Amino acid sequence: MSTSWDAGAYDRSSAPQQSWASDVLARLGHVAPDATVLDVGCGTGRVTEALVALVPRGRVLAIDQSEEMVALARRRLGSRAKVWRQDVLDLELEDPVDVIVSTAALHWVVGHDRLWQRLAEALRPGGALEVQCGGAGNIARVREVIDAVAQAGFPELAGWSPWTFAAPAETERRMREAGFTAIRCWLQERPTEPEDLGTFVRTSVLPAHLARLAEDRREAFAAAVVERVTPPLDYVRLNVSALRAAA
Repeated sequence: MSTSWDAGAYDRSSAPQQSWASDVLARLGHVAPDATVLDVGCGTGRVTEALVALVPRGRVLAIDQSEEMVALARRRLGSRAKVWRQDVLDLELEDPVDVIVSTAALHWVVGHDRLWQRLAEALRPGGALEVQCGGAGNIARVREVIDAVAQAGFPELAGWSPWTFAAPAETERRMREAGFTAIRCWLQERPTEPEDLGTFVRTSVLPAHLARLAEDRREAFAAAVVERVTPPLDYVRLNVSALRAAA
C-alpha cells in the first residue's frame, strides 16, 4: 500500500527535520566541491538544496519514494539537481557516486539488510556515507499513544508499524556484511517540540497509518493521537558514518 504525503504541509512543519539534518551536513566538510552526491529520501528537497551548495562543481542526485515529495523537490531545485521517484530497495545507478547522504528517511524502509547492500552498491570504493534516521527507542511514547488509539477503535492498525528503528550494533553488523568499513553508529536523543504539533504529527508521524485507513476514518484517528501526545516528542536519532570498502 502506497503512502500519500502532504508535501506542502510537511515542508512547512519540517523545522525539526532540518535541525537534525544540520548535524549531518556538519559532518560533510571533507566532501570535494566536484563530488557526485546522492540524497536518499530527499523529501521536499531542503537538504538537497544544501548539498547543491556544498558541491558547486559537482552533481547532486536525489530520490524519494513519494510522488508528492518528488514533485515539490523538483519545483524547489529546478535543474540544479536530478530528482526522481525511486524505492531505495530497487536502487540501481549507471555509475556509483562519491557520497551518499540521508536524513530522517531510512527508518521508513522495512528491509534494512537489503537497504545497506543497495547503498553500498551505489557508492564507489572509498566513497563516504553519512546518515541520520530514527533509531532504537525513537518516539516510544508516541508509539504507545498510537497503539492505544488503534486498540480502542481502529483494529486495522493494531500491532502494525511502518518503521524500522534499529540499534547501532545491528546496524553496524548489517553494514559490515554489505561491504562498509570505518563504520561509526551512535544514538542521539533529540527531544522535539514542533511549533504546530497537530500538523507535525499528521504529516511527519502518521502518513503511513492514515494510508491504511478508509478516508472517512483518518481524521478521527489523527485527532485522537494528537489529543493524547504531549511535547517534547521523544525523538532518538541513529547516526551513521562509514566508507565503502576499497576494491
